[in-house]
Amino acid sequence: MAEEGTGKPKRRIPARIRRKAGHREFGRKKQLSQMTEINVTPLLDLAFALLIIFMIAAPVMEQSIKVDLPKQDSPPTPQDTEIEFRTISIDESGNYFWDKDPVDLDTLKGHIMDLAAQPEPPAINIRGDRGVRYEKVIEVIDFMKAEKLTKISLGTRK
Repeated sequence: MAEEGTGKPKRRIPARIRRKAGHREFGRKKQLSQMTEINVTPLLDLAFALLIIFMIAAPVMEQSIKVDLPKQDSPPTPQDTEIEFRTISIDESGNYFWDKDPVDLDTLKGHIMDLAAQPEPPAINIRGDRGVRYEKVIEVIDFMKAEKLTKISLGTRK
């Protein structure tokens, strides 16, 4: 192995000098070494894919559940005797009642505003008929929340 034109034999440069000089060595390593790092990119991809699947699936699962709410099998929670209650009832045809008196929605809202003006307003028990549209009950609850009344109980049958 002679260098062209010089007639001298070609010298092989040791690997440690070649690396220092910027030369790279290609090919297989002579010894296998253990990998000391874990690549977490596939794990993150999997986590994000599962997150997206559950975000899409959760609302669909909630909407497919049929619910028949107005029945309670457990014993009612004991009532504190010091708390004063007022009752709002909504019958099957959507008529409102304040305690036992029939009222329209505007009158009912007036009664709720009067309670909200009191320093210690009583708790309000809402009793909705099983056949009443759920939005009728929610409309009353939303108005009570707007008036800052938070002591609300929903009546069920045993």
